[in-house]
Amino acid sequence: MQSTALSSGSKTSTMSTNGFSTEDDSRSGHDQVCCLIDSGEKCQRQAGNASYSKRIQNQARKLKLTRDELSPHIYICDYHKTQIQNIRTKRKRKDSEDDQGFHDGIEELVEIDFYQMPVNTLRRYKRHFKLSTRPGLSKAQLADAVASHFKTIPVVEKETLQMFFYTTKTKRFDSKDTT
Repeated sequence: MQSTALSSGSKTSTMSTNGFSTEDDSRSGHDQVCCLIDSGEKCQRQAGNASYSKRIQNQARKLKLTRDELSPHIYICDYHKTQIQNIRTKRKRKDSEDDQGFHDGIEELVEIDFYQMPVNTLRRYKRHFKLSTRPGLSKAQLADAVASHFKTIPVVEKETLQMFFYTTKTKRFDSKDTT
Protein backbone atom coordinates (compact mmCIF):
# COMPACT_ATOMS: atom_id res chain seq x y z
CA MET A 1 0.00 0.00 0.00
CA GLN A 2 1.36 3.40 -0.96
CA SER A 3 1.34 6.23 1.51
CA THR A 4 2.34 9.87 1.61
CA ALA A 5 3.13 12.11 4.54
CA LEU A 6 1.03 15.24 4.97
CA SER A 7 1.82 18.03 7.38
CA SER A 8 -0.94 20.10 8.94
CA GLY A 9 0.61 22.76 11.15
CA SER A 10 2.62 20.83 13.70
CA LYS A 11 0.76 17.54 13.15
CA THR A 12 1.94 14.97 10.64
CA SER A 13 -0.13 12.03 9.48
CA THR A 14 0.31 9.25 7.01
CA MET A 15 -2.26 9.21 4.18
CA SER A 16 -2.92 6.02 2.26
CA THR A 17 -4.13 5.97 -1.35
CA ASN A 18 -7.73 5.22 -0.31
CA GLY A 19 -8.07 8.65 1.34
CA PHE A 20 -7.97 7.48 4.95
CA SER A 21 -5.36 8.65 7.39
CA THR A 22 -3.66 6.59 10.06
CA GLU A 23 -3.62 9.48 12.55
CA ASP A 24 -6.50 10.81 14.68
CA ASP A 25 -6.03 14.41 13.47
CA SER A 26 -7.72 13.67 10.12
CA ARG A 27 -10.83 12.26 11.83
CA SER A 28 -11.58 15.52 13.59
CA GLY A 29 -12.44 17.29 10.34
CA HIS A 30 -11.75 20.75 11.81
CA ASP A 31 -9.45 21.79 8.97
CA GLN A 32 -11.11 19.78 6.20
CA VAL A 33 -13.65 21.05 3.72
CA CYS A 34 -16.34 19.01 1.98
CA CYS A 35 -14.98 16.75 -0.76
CA LEU A 36 -17.90 17.47 -3.13
CA ILE A 37 -18.20 19.68 -6.18
CA ASP A 38 -21.66 21.26 -6.33
CA SER A 39 -22.74 22.31 -9.87
CA GLY A 40 -19.13 22.85 -10.96
CA GLU A 41 -17.96 24.71 -7.82
CA LYS A 42 -15.98 23.19 -4.95
CA CYS A 43 -17.97 23.20 -1.70
CA GLN A 44 -16.21 25.26 0.98
CA ARG A 45 -18.26 24.08 3.97
CA GLN A 46 -16.59 22.26 6.85
CA ALA A 47 -16.59 18.48 6.41
CA GLY A 48 -18.52 16.45 8.95
CA ASN A 49 -18.23 12.77 9.78
CA ALA A 50 -20.40 11.54 6.87
CA SER A 51 -18.47 10.08 3.97
CA TYR A 52 -19.05 9.86 0.23
CA SER A 53 -19.50 6.27 -0.88
CA LYS A 54 -20.79 4.24 -3.80
CA ARG A 55 -24.07 3.81 -1.92
CA ILE A 56 -24.94 7.50 -2.31
CA GLN A 57 -23.48 8.11 -5.78
CA ASN A 58 -26.84 7.95 -7.59
CA GLN A 59 -28.50 10.40 -5.23
CA ALA A 60 -25.48 12.72 -5.47
CA ARG A 61 -25.68 12.58 -9.27
CA LYS A 62 -29.33 13.64 -9.18
CA LEU A 63 -28.28 16.68 -7.14
CA LYS A 64 -25.43 17.44 -9.60
CA LEU A 65 -22.79 16.60 -6.99
CA THR A 66 -19.48 14.96 -7.82
CA ARG A 67 -16.50 14.02 -5.70
CA ASP A 68 -13.40 16.20 -5.99
CA GLU A 69 -10.72 13.71 -7.00
CA LEU A 70 -8.02 16.06 -5.68
CA SER A 71 -9.49 16.00 -2.17
CA PRO A 72 -7.36 13.93 0.23
CA HIS A 73 -10.45 12.59 2.06
CA ILE A 74 -14.02 11.43 1.39
CA TYR A 75 -15.90 13.40 4.07
CA ILE A 76 -18.90 15.57 3.14
CA CYS A 77 -20.47 18.56 4.87
CA ASP A 78 -23.69 18.34 6.88
CA TYR A 79 -25.55 20.41 4.25
CA HIS A 80 -24.89 17.90 1.47
CA LYS A 81 -25.49 14.99 3.84
CA THR A 82 -28.97 16.38 4.56
CA GLN A 83 -29.69 16.99 0.86
CA ILE A 84 -28.74 13.40 0.00
CA GLN A 85 -30.79 11.99 2.88
CA ASN A 86 -33.82 14.03 1.81
CA ILE A 87 -33.71 12.77 -1.76
CA ARG A 88 -33.42 9.19 -0.48
CA THR A 89 -36.45 9.43 1.81
CA LYS A 90 -38.88 11.28 -0.47
CA ARG A 91 -41.88 9.21 -1.45
CA LYS A 92 -44.26 10.30 -4.17
CA ARG A 93 -47.79 9.08 -4.68
CA LYS A 94 -49.67 9.20 -7.93
CA ASP A 95 -52.50 11.75 -8.10
CA SER A 96 -51.37 13.59 -4.98
CA GLU A 97 -53.55 16.62 -4.36
CA ASP A 98 -50.67 19.00 -3.60
CA ASP A 99 -47.65 18.30 -5.78
CA GLN A 100 -48.99 16.27 -8.72
CA GLY A 101 -46.03 13.84 -8.54
CA PHE A 102 -43.24 16.41 -8.93
CA HIS A 103 -40.88 17.79 -6.30
CA ASP A 104 -37.69 19.68 -7.11
CA GLY A 105 -38.00 18.45 -10.70
CA ILE A 106 -37.74 14.79 -9.67
CA GLU A 107 -40.60 12.35 -10.13
CA GLU A 108 -40.74 9.18 -8.04
CA LEU A 109 -43.56 6.71 -7.61
CA VAL A 110 -43.82 4.08 -4.92
CA GLU A 111 -44.23 0.69 -6.56
CA ILE A 112 -45.81 -2.30 -4.84
CA ASP A 113 -44.68 -5.73 -5.95
CA PHE A 114 -47.95 -7.65 -6.15
CA TYR A 115 -46.08 -10.73 -7.41
CA GLN A 116 -44.66 -11.21 -3.89
CA MET A 117 -48.11 -11.32 -2.29
CA PRO A 118 -49.84 -14.62 -1.52
CA VAL A 119 -52.52 -15.75 -3.94
CA ASN A 120 -55.18 -15.61 -1.21
CA THR A 121 -54.43 -11.92 -0.62
CA LEU A 122 -54.77 -11.19 -4.34
CA ARG A 123 -58.07 -13.11 -4.45
CA ARG A 124 -59.42 -11.18 -1.43
CA TYR A 125 -58.45 -7.89 -3.14
CA LYS A 126 -60.21 -9.03 -6.33
CA ARG A 127 -63.33 -10.00 -4.39
CA HIS A 128 -63.39 -6.81 -2.28
CA PHE A 129 -63.17 -4.50 -5.31
CA LYS A 130 -65.35 -6.79 -7.45
CA LEU A 131 -62.80 -6.98 -10.28
CA SER A 132 -64.13 -8.75 -13.33
CA THR A 133 -61.62 -11.30 -14.59
CA ARG A 134 -61.95 -14.65 -16.22
CA PRO A 135 -61.93 -17.67 -13.89
CA GLY A 136 -58.79 -19.74 -13.37
CA LEU A 137 -56.17 -16.98 -13.58
CA SER A 138 -52.58 -17.80 -12.68
CA LYS A 139 -50.91 -15.92 -9.85
CA ALA A 140 -49.01 -13.70 -12.33
CA GLN A 141 -52.20 -12.84 -14.25
CA LEU A 142 -54.06 -12.12 -11.02
CA ALA A 143 -51.18 -9.91 -9.80
CA ASP A 144 -51.27 -7.98 -13.09
CA ALA A 145 -55.03 -7.42 -12.80
CA VAL A 146 -54.74 -6.27 -9.18
CA ALA A 147 -51.77 -3.98 -9.97
CA SER A 148 -53.54 -2.30 -12.87
CA HIS A 149 -56.64 -1.71 -10.71
CA PHE A 150 -54.57 -0.46 -7.76
CA LYS A 151 -52.90 2.18 -9.95
CA THR A 152 -56.30 3.65 -10.87
CA ILE A 153 -57.37 4.34 -7.26
CA PRO A 154 -57.17 8.11 -6.61
CA VAL A 155 -55.73 9.17 -3.25
CA VAL A 156 -56.41 12.51 -1.58
CA GLU A 157 -53.32 12.63 0.59
CA LYS A 158 -54.38 15.33 3.05
CA GLU A 159 -57.70 13.68 3.76
CA THR A 160 -56.08 10.27 4.20
CA LEU A 161 -53.46 11.59 6.62
CA GLN A 162 -56.07 13.51 8.62
CA MET A 163 -58.21 10.39 8.95
CA PHE A 164 -55.16 8.34 9.97
CA PHE A 165 -54.17 10.82 12.70
CA TYR A 166 -57.75 11.09 13.93
CA THR A 167 -58.07 7.31 14.11
CA THR A 168 -54.78 6.80 15.92
CA LYS A 169 -55.57 9.51 18.49
CA THR A 170 -59.17 8.54 19.23
CA LYS A 171 -59.12 4.75 19.09
CA ARG A 172 -57.25 2.62 21.56
CA PHE A 173 -55.25 -0.18 20.03
CA ASP A 174 -54.67 -3.03 22.46
CA SER A 175 -51.37 -4.79 22.01
CA LYS A 176 -51.66 -8.51 22.43
CA ASP A 177 -49.18 -10.16 24.73
CA THR A 178 -47.61 -13.21 23.17
CA THR A 179 -46.00 -14.35 26.43
